[in-house]
Amino acid sequence: MHETLIPIVVFLLVYVALTFELVNKAVAALLGVMVLITLHVVSEHQAVEFIDFETIMLLLGMMSIVAILRKTRFFTIVSVRIAEMTQGSPLKILILFSIVTAVLSAFLDNVTTVLIIVPIVIELTAGMGLDPKLYVISQAIISNIGGTATLIGDPPNIIIGSKVGLTFNQFMLNLTLPVTACFAVAIVYLWATNRDKFKPIDTSLAKLFSVQLLLEKIRYNFLDTKIDAVFLTKGLACLGLAILLFVTQTVTKLSPGVVAMLVAMILFVITRIDVEEMLEEIEWSTLLFFTGLFILVGVLEHKGVIEWIARNIFMRVGDNPYVIVLTVLWVSGIVSGFLDNIPFTITMIPIVRLMLESNPIPNNILWWALSLGACLGGNLTMIGASANIVSVGMAKKFGQEISFIEFARKSVVITLITLTIASGYLMLYLWISL
Repeated sequence: MHETLIPIVVFLLVYVALTFELVNKAVAALLGVMVLITLHVVSEHQAVEFIDFETIMLLLGMMSIVAILRKTRFFTIVSVRIAEMTQGSPLKILILFSIVTAVLSAFLDNVTTVLIIVPIVIELTAGMGLDPKLYVISQAIISNIGGTATLIGDPPNIIIGSKVGLTFNQFMLNLTLPVTACFAVAIVYLWATNRDKFKPIDTSLAKLFSVQLLLEKIRYNFLDTKIDAVFLTKGLACLGLAILLFVTQTVTKLSPGVVAMLVAMILFVITRIDVEEMLEEIEWSTLLFFTGLFILVGVLEHKGVIEWIARNIFMRVGDNPYVIVLTVLWVSGIVSGFLDNIPFTITMIPIVRLMLESNPIPNNILWWALSLGACLGGNLTMIGASANIVSVGMAKKFGQEISFIEFARKSVVITLITLTIASGYLMLYLWISL
């Protein structure tokens, strides 16, 4: 009995520490693992077997690629060019930057995307006398929506893809449509509910002149260093290679983790970049956090706790496939809005597997429900996703304080709308599949 009770208590304590940020998330997860090993609930050799190295490799590889690409300043160039294209139009700023944010978030991690986009957006909007908070919140929300579309766009997708064996193409083919619809509706909602803040400025010559001066200042501030064209070409070529290998996974038989690590190592060799410096850019605490969580959930699964949760909670919803899919989607969406969606996704994967054993829902629809719920649900609150926390933190550095309530006023309705769109898509998909 105690061998089952101890891992449950340890896991709950780790979850509390993560939720209230009592200690560093990696420290919390690994401390939990050490407690289980010390109390002989699991051996160190068993613990290592629970780690999903495919996910760790994919994360490490993509972090390395992004770190080197950031060094080329390519993303900054793109952002400044987009700023020039807006010509100071508030609506164009929202639409064009949102498109860039969504696309970058789909093929890179969304935290990197907001780190690049948010400073330029704040500089541009604040200089024009607009409210930067609206634009910062919008980019955080859009980054989470865009990241939902691909295998590598958001950590829950990386975990699901690696653990379940879903390919890059499967994510793109099954999630691009609902994500595109969610993106469009989010933009329309932001415009419709803040119409007075998107009035054009082309009626004032003075404002147009000041915008030109502002764009010149942004150009100077963000493009003040010389761009190494060869370095940039190598970086973009390798990013293109990685995406090509992701897309052709069924032909090459190379897993996403292998592809990411292979391309990262090629980049390190051909750019002759300072490896020690680049390794400092890697989010090692995130990798250790994932490692610890895999072990904690692995122990719960090994001791039969996950099976008990699945049979006594999720399987009580009955055997109606429509109800099951909606339950997974909405539970994932609401929980991910208040708790970290990474441990939640890792915990849900074995539960969904057990649900599929008794209710074989076709075409991986239950996995798409988990992905859409965990990723879109991150928009519910300011603490629901890392991109939200980073965006709010950067806004604070620029003197723009965004409160929990202020963020929620914009994000809650969008989250509920996008989850409703996802519900409609999944119901239609299931109806066609059955």
